[in-house]
Amino acid sequence: MIQKYPVGIQDFGEIRTNGYLYVDKTAFVYKLINEGKFYFLSRPRRFGKSLFISTLECLFLAKKELFKGLYIEDKWNWEQTNPIIRMSFSNIGHKEKGLNKAISDELDSIANKYDIQLSEEIISGKFKELIQKLSATRGKVVVLIDEYDKPIIDYLGENPDKAIENRDIMKVFYSILKDADPHLKLVFITGVSKFSRVSIFSDLNNLQDLTTNKFFAGCCGITQNELEAHFKQELLETDKEAIKKWYNGYSWDAKTSVYNPFSLLSFFVQGSEFKNYWFETGTPTFLIKLAEKTQLYDFSEIEIGANALVAYDIQKLELIPLMFQTGYLTIKSYSPMSDVYVLGYPNNEVKKSYIEVLMAAYSQSDLGYGVVYVDKIRQLLEKGEIERLEGILNTIFKSLPYELWQKENEHFYHAIIHLTFSLLGVYIQSEVQTSDGRMDALIRLKDFVYSIEFKLDESAEKAIQQIKDKGYLVPFSAENKKLVAIGINFSREKKKVEEVKWEEIKA
Repeated sequence: MIQKYPVGIQDFGEIRTNGYLYVDKTAFVYKLINEGKFYFLSRPRRFGKSLFISTLECLFLAKKELFKGLYIEDKWNWEQTNPIIRMSFSNIGHKEKGLNKAISDELDSIANKYDIQLSEEIISGKFKELIQKLSATRGKVVVLIDEYDKPIIDYLGENPDKAIENRDIMKVFYSILKDADPHLKLVFITGVSKFSRVSIFSDLNNLQDLTTNKFFAGCCGITQNELEAHFKQELLETDKEAIKKWYNGYSWDAKTSVYNPFSLLSFFVQGSEFKNYWFETGTPTFLIKLAEKTQLYDFSEIEIGANALVAYDIQKLELIPLMFQTGYLTIKSYSPMSDVYVLGYPNNEVKKSYIEVLMAAYSQSDLGYGVVYVDKIRQLLEKGEIERLEGILNTIFKSLPYELWQKENEHFYHAIIHLTFSLLGVYIQSEVQTSDGRMDALIRLKDFVYSIEFKLDESAEKAIQQIKDKGYLVPFSAENKKLVAIGINFSREKKKVEEVKWEEIKA
């Protein structure tokens, strides 16, 4: 290991004291404090939100020694400290105690730390009393709330009534913050999702949302410049472009692109082995079920209006905004004129993992079976053994339960075909838009370029003719590779790939 990587460590003091690598984010901290007072930030899990909170806490506690050599060191008044109310809803025990009791106990614990006696019983009154008494005795209060939405997310899907109940509790809890303004120095709230932000913070209408703010797009995660500045030795020994394809690509402003810090650090800790580090820490079961319910499986280019990008209603959850907020989709581009975003998978890690899980769900098979067959397809295409492709595809379709075909065979056909070929990852572009139309799949390998067209109850010959008529392979004629058109026809009646034909196209 070239340097100490803080994988899973979210405490700023521990990182700085024990010599772990720290990517300086204090310029964002300085800007935050000097330009406003009430903030909200949404980022996916394991993206550094808790570390950002911890940095703010150490700063307002004036722990100057921890900031030596950082941007903010000579820009801060280290003689001034502020009392801090810091709460993380991921570890207050809301499931065991119930949310009301968990919040109440946490407020009592903070009050005891400052030798304050609280007389109020309800949590909103207790919160207000704690702020007022801290302000009166120790100066304006800094309120730091981490993972505000955890008591809601934990019950999505399995117990929506409980999620709504917890949302209503938190709405009352936060309602006192606006009137507490004279006693507050800073309010900073983080979470994964924004779906309940408006309803929870409806009384806190001065809360600035930094989620898609271009000035804070790099406050969490690691930019390319930061990677090259802090990982110079590591980059001499690894493929920089491969790292970018696997772990970069997250953007909240369509301009600034960042690496997933957990995956990047884990990659170096594990000896530069490309794996699904972030995805493995939490399978998106709820999102997969919602994708099945809404019959969505193609997330390569999703257009969505700015207002629709945030799903506010727990009782009417929208898949695409939730996938964006939780990190499975990211902003690829933005049109200010139309106020429309284009979303897509951020990188290979998320794309490969999410499709694999989704494919298992659609086919009702064990996780991992899809990769096996996809790898067989890759090997066949690398060798040019197209005649064996039909058997592999039908093996995949044979795993589908018969009742699925009875319900909606065409949908499942398209879903499994798309997911199968999308799993080829870096080798395939699925449904590539061309000037003359949209091809179903393009696969570029060392010795071959394949254009594949799928038909339903038609003919493989018609599919090949479409490839030729549209000139799908013409742009690749200068690559000194074999150009091959593949037509695949699927029979709705037989519920199988009925015909696979191919033809080499001369440049």
